[in-house]
Amino acid sequence: MLEMLETDVKQAVAYRISGKITADEMNLALSAIKEKIAQYGEVFLYQEVAEFSGVEFTAIIAKFNFFFENGIAHISKVAVVTNAQWLHKIIDIEDDIFKKIDMQCFDFKDKQQAMDFLQASI
Repeated sequence: MLEMLETDVKQAVAYRISGKITADEMNLALSAIKEKIAQYGEVFLYQEVAEFSGVEFTAIIAKFNFFFENGIAHISKVAVVTNAQWLHKIIDIEDDIFKKIDMQCFDFKDKQQAMDFLQASI
């Protein structure tokens, strides 16, 4: 499940993942991202990952289509909040690969630091 969250960071799209992500949920998040890009020219992502048990194939296709059409240049910061250490390692690798996107991973006890990270450049 992907649940949209409220945030005070105006350029941010925030959501929580727990379980499996459906295509409808993915499309909801992607629409919010597209809206923020239209509004601000850039977007920050705040993701809480409580547990992850997969993504519907059609949700993956929707995400690929979105990035094929819109690119990733508008995404400038990503804060991932999770206690899953394997995900911390993946975010570190992605941060090295996607040089123009500042990605950081935080434990749940450090959620406020994740928000501070997103607000730091405003």
